[in-house]
Amino acid sequence: MDITSILGVLIGAALIVQGITFEKLGNFWDPASLLIVVGGTLAAVIASYPLNKLKSMGKHMGMLMSGKKFEAASTIDQLIDMAQIARKNGLLALEEKANALQDPFFKQAVMLVVDAVEAEKVREMLEGSVDNMAARHEDCAGIWDKASAFAPAFGMIGTLVGLINMLKGLNLDAGGASDIGENMSVAMITTFYGCILANLLFSPIAKKLRIRNEEEILYKQLIIEGVLGIQTGDNPKSLKERLVTFLDTKQQLKLLESESGGE
Repeated sequence: MDITSILGVLIGAALIVQGITFEKLGNFWDPASLLIVVGGTLAAVIASYPLNKLKSMGKHMGMLMSGKKFEAASTIDQLIDMAQIARKNGLLALEEKANALQDPFFKQAVMLVVDAVEAEKVREMLEGSVDNMAARHEDCAGIWDKASAFAPAFGMIGTLVGLINMLKGLNLDAGGASDIGENMSVAMITTFYGCILANLLFSPIAKKLRIRNEEEILYKQLIIEGVLGIQTGDNPKSLKERLVTFLDTKQQLKLLESESGGE
């Protein structure tokens, strides 16, 4: 489970509350302002995207809460194991391994090799699939980018509403002037709400979704290079050395040291 999303929001909220102080926290609660910002942002997002894209927003929250789904190290180990099997028993021996795989992309990649599809065609098909996936993921992150842009904008709309009502009240008698404070609070708090939602919630969600996308792209690039290396009959050791270059230095050293320790 990845708790950084929740942790970041909680820390940010705690620091804001600390800055306000608990005694004055009630001054920052205004349902009308919240309705303008949250309701307006939601309405603008709905107006900007078709229903089939909006349906995925619930899944995004699950992706944020789940831990790192794609483990590069274990993927490399699987590929090297397959490379060893292919060198000993031929590519057809990988069919059983492919059928046991849960990931459709990994299974498709291995089956293309088993079916003796040309290497160039294998790369073209798999990289095309990755490009399409990345485009879909960018659309998903873009929804939260839009929300991040809309929230401060509706905060400003709320500010205008409060200021207009306040100025209208100045032309009334003393009784009407008593609403100035309430209208002014709406004017200020809506901007406050819009900035918090944009910078503490919506922008971090978009960023985390892009990080998840990068993790999945790396995972699929490893699979592409791995199955192509298996297809061309690369030595498992040299194939592993090539695949670990996709990882950061610390992970590379860990994987290569574990190999040396096992020899």
